[in-house]
Amino acid sequence: MAVQPFVNSKILIVEEQPLALSYLKQSLERLAYRNIFVAESAIVAKETCETNKFELIICSFDLSKRQNGYQLYEELLKKRLIKRSTGFIFTSAETSPELVHSVVELQPDDFLVKPFTIKDLQSRIERVLKRKLSLKKLYTLIDDENYSKALKFINAELDSQQTSYSVMLLKLKGEMLLKLKRFDEAKQFYKSALELQKFTWAKLGLVEALIANNEDITAQKLLKNLIEKSETRLAALDLLGRLEIKLNQFEHAQKALHEASQMAPRNLSRQKSLSTVAMINHDYECSYNAQKEIASFARYSIHDSPEVYLNAARAGIDFALATDQHEQINKITRQTQQYLNDLKKQFPHAINQTQMDVLHARLHYLKDEHKKARQLMEQLDDEPQIRSVDAALDKAKAFHELGFQHKAQALFGQIIDHCERHRSNEDPVMMRYLQQQHDERKDITMGPKELNNHAVKQFNKGQLDVALEAFSQAFRVMPKNSSIALNLLQCLADATGKKGITFNTNLAKKCLKVLNDAELEPDQESRFEKLMAQMKEMGLAQ
Repeated sequence: MAVQPFVNSKILIVEEQPLALSYLKQSLERLAYRNIFVAESAIVAKETCETNKFELIICSFDLSKRQNGYQLYEELLKKRLIKRSTGFIFTSAETSPELVHSVVELQPDDFLVKPFTIKDLQSRIERVLKRKLSLKKLYTLIDDENYSKALKFINAELDSQQTSYSVMLLKLKGEMLLKLKRFDEAKQFYKSALELQKFTWAKLGLVEALIANNEDITAQKLLKNLIEKSETRLAALDLLGRLEIKLNQFEHAQKALHEASQMAPRNLSRQKSLSTVAMINHDYECSYNAQKEIASFARYSIHDSPEVYLNAARAGIDFALATDQHEQINKITRQTQQYLNDLKKQFPHAINQTQMDVLHARLHYLKDEHKKARQLMEQLDDEPQIRSVDAALDKAKAFHELGFQHKAQALFGQIIDHCERHRSNEDPVMMRYLQQQHDERKDITMGPKELNNHAVKQFNKGQLDVALEAFSQAFRVMPKNSSIALNLLQCLADATGKKGITFNTNLAKKCLKVLNDAELEPDQESRFEKLMAQMKEMGLAQ
């Protein structure tokens, strides 16, 4: 059963289950492979890769000792402990859609479902090793980011017509054109490829080229079809999210990114984009859930850092401030404290006291302990430069919530100036969010809770025009809050009936959407029914 000429290939098996490891090792020995290494954990695998260069790694996706297979592969690629010329085959007993989609996005060379036969193993190994050997020069050029030479190599191979990897080379050619930003050429190439055959990669590549070429309407039309097909749905949703962000259609972007994240939640870059877009849409619950997913999947990975736990805590406070459900607020508060405890445990020597003080001040504010919150913020020193945008943004929010308007606006300005100088081209979504926060908090001087309370007081005094303005501002920053939506709708109806103020139909529709979608408390439900009856009598509702 020897598989010449690959019997001397250096192969690493990463498997923590003794029986599975024994079976794999014995199978490779029966196939006459001689250079076999084993690792029973991700830690050992990384150490082994630091001192050896492998032609092939066969790795269990289901590793459970700290890092799993997904996290190990990410780290090996990020640290360049393996190259594109190294074959990588995942094995797994699990075949859930979430896992399969995660594997697809990582793009390993193959995926073997356990249990598998020695014949299956042989055919997969042979196929991967043959391709890696045949295209080794090309993979080396790509690893070195020498995309121009890689493209020349691909064209020469395709022109020779002596390769059995034409389809693979065509796919790589499209990728090189995109990396070289030759977008018009890439568009024409993908169209030509699709005339040969309806390749999935060519359809997705064409959309990417169209977006980069600012042909957004055509891209949107193609994506509608690709989203309907299971084999392209995930990649199409991801591309649609990016396109909608580009077009400043943030609600559509959130919907696409949310669906993609549900399909493959381990993609933390997408989760981060989803969190920021949700904040732009004032959907604090969605943002919090995305940050929770990041905290869950980042642990033990190359993405693990103090900021992961801090951002989850910050997002939790933002969400808690936007809801009036006490049980939910208590739950979020407990979870926030747990993130801070996890931070101390994971990174005991990397804790920034200022950042912790800001978070605790916001927690005090959330509990209506304003004096304690103000005392914490008042003792903080001004920092001459921005070290962390997320930390500075959290501090600016705390200043605003506690009535330090001048400090809040100055810090927002400092953050925006820092980002414009250092990362404006990198993260336009974050820039949009920062500018939105700056503008909203300049116009709305109260914190969200005080704003709603102020509006209720004015409403009870009969100052309907003042109350209407305050409720409108509160709804602007908390558009998912059912209590505010109900208060605003009541105020709209009363102001129209008693003050003769023109009824704002568009604003009323937004309130009704929130109320119809929400699970209202019994007293809210009763009040909503009475309000609808009142509005029907006034001719303001059907």
